[in-house]
Amino acid sequence: MARYSLASWCCLSLVVMGLIGCGPATFVVGLAPGGQKLTATTVEPDGRLGSARVALIDVTGLITNTDQAGILSAGYNPVSTLVEALNAAARDPKVAAVVLRINSPGGTVTASDMMYREVKRFREATEKPVVVLMMDVAASGGYYLACAGDHLVAYPSSITGSIGVVLQTVTVKPALERIGIRADAIVSGPNKATGSPLENLDPDQRAILQQLVDSFYADFVQVVRLSRPEVDPDTWDIVTDGRVFTGQRAYELGLVDAVGDLHDAFARAKQLADLEHADLVLYHRPLDYVATPYSRAPVDSASRGTQINLLQVNLGREIAAAQAGAYYLWQPELP
Repeated sequence: MARYSLASWCCLSLVVMGLIGCGPATFVVGLAPGGQKLTATTVEPDGRLGSARVALIDVTGLITNTDQAGILSAGYNPVSTLVEALNAAARDPKVAAVVLRINSPGGTVTASDMMYREVKRFREATEKPVVVLMMDVAASGGYYLACAGDHLVAYPSSITGSIGVVLQTVTVKPALERIGIRADAIVSGPNKATGSPLENLDPDQRAILQQLVDSFYADFVQVVRLSRPEVDPDTWDIVTDGRVFTGQRAYELGLVDAVGDLHDAFARAKQLADLEHADLVLYHRPLDYVATPYSRAPVDSASRGTQINLLQVNLGREIAAAQAGAYYLWQPELP
């Protein structure tokens, strides 16, 4: 039998900790739950037996319809995870309302729209009110999603707005030509390679992409117009020109209904559901440790990322997925 010194075990432990990151690690020996079905834990008890529930659902990070894999983790799909949580809230007869907590700079146009439609569908099918709570960032696609709620609450320091579309292109053709490399693609039509980093955009191709951006932008503006009819027409151009606002300023402009915190959002959800008392429950995976409403968003615990300038960039396929496509995204310039 091989023998290991204390020093060897310490080195192995440090390596494992480096791979999985800092924080509590759970080692399961023996029987463990085989499924990963969401479960609900009460994080703000009402203190009454059989109380109704308000479900707290998190949307965190970049909004994409792809698995956001992390190191040594299976990853999760943000759209799928949201739908799973909404379905759980719909099936639970005790859940009378939802607090949708958003901390996202946005994401792809389609994924943002998918999430928006799913929340709208949940509201219409269940008649359970949805109160949106904006955290650090609920901008661009994050704000698009927020427009699906019945009532929007933002922290005074939240960053929101950024109503607009980004379709980023880049060309390396001039640099390649300087070193004697010339791209020569065989295409079926003059616009097939539009947006290729190996080609320059000509005016006609730029016009094609601009039409796409304008179409997506018109859809975004229509969503905001339907959700926020009280926005002053005199400030409409300012509100929708792509700039960001603090939660306080967004309230003054009519982009959110109230400035507050989690407790205010919880109270508003109970009010909309005509409840005097209710438990606040948080959905999470089995074995996740949940102590308070501010525990790390449990349903996306498979994703571990680094936050740079308020844009969460996760390791793995999310980086590759973020390289192409049209985005409802607030992305400050990186240093």
